Amino acid sequence: MFKCFNCATTHIKWMGKCSNCNEWNSLEEIDLSNEKKNKKAENYFPIFFESLNSDEISVVQRLKSKITEFDRTIGGGLVEGGVILISGDPGIGKSTLLLQISDSNFNGKNVIYVSGEESTSQIKLRAKRLNIEGKTLKLTSLNKLEEILSGIEAEKSATALIIIDSIQTIYSEAIDGNSGSVSQIKYCAQKLIEFAKKEHIAIIIVGHVTKEGAIAGPKILEHNVDTVLYFEGERNYSFRVLRSMKNRFGPTDELGIFEIKENGLKEVLNPSLMFLNQQKKDATGSVIFPNFEGSRPLMLEIQSLVSNSYLQMPRRAVIGWDQNRLPMICAVLEKHCKVSLGNKDVYLTVMSGLKITEPAADLAVLCAILSSHLNVAIPCGLVAFGEIGLSGEIRSVQHSIKRIEESIKLKCKGVLTANISERYEDVIKFSNVKEVLSWFKSL
Repeated sequence: MFKCFNCATTHIKWMGKCSNCNEWNSLEEIDLSNEKKNKKAENYFPIFFESLNSDEISVVQRLKSKITEFDRTIGGGLVEGGVILISGDPGIGKSTLLLQISDSNFNGKNVIYVSGEESTSQIKLRAKRLNIEGKTLKLTSLNKLEEILSGIEAEKSATALIIIDSIQTIYSEAIDGNSGSVSQIKYCAQKLIEFAKKEHIAIIIVGHVTKEGAIAGPKILEHNVDTVLYFEGERNYSFRVLRSMKNRFGPTDELGIFEIKENGLKEVLNPSLMFLNQQKKDATGSVIFPNFEGSRPLMLEIQSLVSNSYLQMPRRAVIGWDQNRLPMICAVLEKHCKVSLGNKDVYLTVMSGLKITEPAADLAVLCAILSSHLNVAIPCGLVAFGEIGLSGEIRSVQHSIKRIEESIKLKCKGVLTANISERYEDVIKFSNVKEVLSWFKSL
């Protein structure tokens, strides 16, 4: 037989190019004469089923770190035996975050940091820059899975957390192929998960991302782990977002916000108040949108600029929002409000390098465009949210009450939203975009 060392696919004859992964010169001959032809049936032990109403109730033990935003994102702390996969763009700050987490006191137990990309001296230099003492931190620089598991086995009784940085650099001698290949990632990740479940030790695995932003390697890697975290942010901004995409022990779509400082990542415990303070007074095209991520609204500033276009096709540029929804909002304004934008360039951006994914930002975007087009300043600190339909109606969205209450808590100037049954002071309700245009003309 011939086996591809890149994807582990077997072929009955040699080929210059693997038909599965399209890799050239990756097939090598293997000998199957030593494999057993007749496998004996294994002796299985009887299975004991447990009722849901059993008297014994297992309590999930949480290990708190010294970083509150990280604990909040994963559901309240590390779970013994839980496996977390964290990914992000190169240089975004994954290793820095994990090194700060490893400086926590997990009931006096040790944290083992396995780096396959850096030497221990390089990690010590970064720890010195971050002012990390690391009294319970143990470092090693290994790539072979068997050596890693053998070293951890001797320290398992006094270990609370294991960090693997990264899974693409780990390889096993039991599997053919280079480190980072599909077969190596599947095998090494599965062995680490089995060790975590057996010994009840939490493991954090770092995974690289592809050019498209997806986690490199097989999709089964995300299926087998308990929690999947994305660490994202724009390089030109100092803010970083830790986003939970999957969590078996806590809520999904939760996020934590950090800010890069000279001495590492700093938690942003009240990001809404900080973003509100950065908004410029009496500025046209600026409005606040309460973006709902996880369990809390996050106040983000949306800015728009409408200017005369000298191009045959006017520009519609978007940063931090759905690029396909901006032309739709412009078309609704032209159709139902007779606002001519056909000869205008429209630019839209979400400040601080953060991103908005929910359609509840439609009303805030429309207000920002109208403010810039009419040259009418929106009162500083005014909040707007609501979904806009193609017929011009404004619809209510999820978590409307929480968004309003958060705006009142932060002492915002007012709230623009759709018609809701609840009554609040300083809340202006609209049923369609024509009423929004009339409100702007009254300012």
